[in-house]
Amino acid sequence: MVASHLRKFAEYRADTGIADCELYYERDKAKREVDFLLTRDEKPWMLVEVKSGDTAISEPLRYFKKATDAPHAFQLSFKAPYVDADCFAHTDPIKVPALTFLSQLA
Repeated sequence: MVASHLRKFAEYRADTGIADCELYYERDKAKREVDFLLTRDEKPWMLVEVKSGDTAISEPLRYFKKATDAPHAFQLSFKAPYVDADCFAHTDPIKVPALTFLSQLA
């Protein structure tokens, strides 16, 4: 579900001329991985890790945030309830309810 929303978001931004966005899966030779990397105008912009529960922020998410210098890094939780907060106001890796994150993709 998250992949579909991120793909739709990237294609909408590209189709409307807002920005050239692409969606990737990120993994390195040390087998650290993050579910999604969204680029904007060929630069890392947003990292997204999806978890079913409410766990600590993953070390690979922290690693790739630092390595790519992406402005945003989110760990989504499907068990957390919606909160009325701007998740894009943060630059450090944060845990975000999936419903909150998905509602802000526009």
